[in-house]
Amino acid sequence: MVKNRYWLAFNLALISLASLILNPQASHSRPKDTGGKGAQIYCYMRETGNKHEVSWNAAYALIKRQSNSIFKTSPKHAAVMIIESVVEEPNDYPDCGRYLGELFGGKIVEDEMTKSSGKSSGENRYNF
Repeated sequence: MVKNRYWLAFNLALISLASLILNPQASHSRPKDTGGKGAQIYCYMRETGNKHEVSWNAAYALIKRQSNSIFKTSPKHAAVMIIESVVEEPNDYPDCGRYLGELFGGKIVEDEMTKSSGKSSGENRYNF
């Protein structure tokens, strides 16, 4: 009978641990905070004239350091976290959308009208 209790307690502990490992988002209360902070850093640095590489390294370092997951956050997942934050709250990151393509190897979106007229790229940024 005692062996059964220990066996049951061991299995329940193992199941609990497995659920935390397989679903790390359940272990912390606000998972969007880390992506939001990464987005703030990336967008601010890009908008103040820093290149993609420097801005990305700073944002990714913060995301890795402040993640509550047992596993290291991959660069692709960190990029997705930044993009999700910008897309969910575009008013918090004005004109940052034009830099998001660089997170996946793309270029900054600029159109010919913006280049020739000298207007800020926030007025007309999409090429159709």
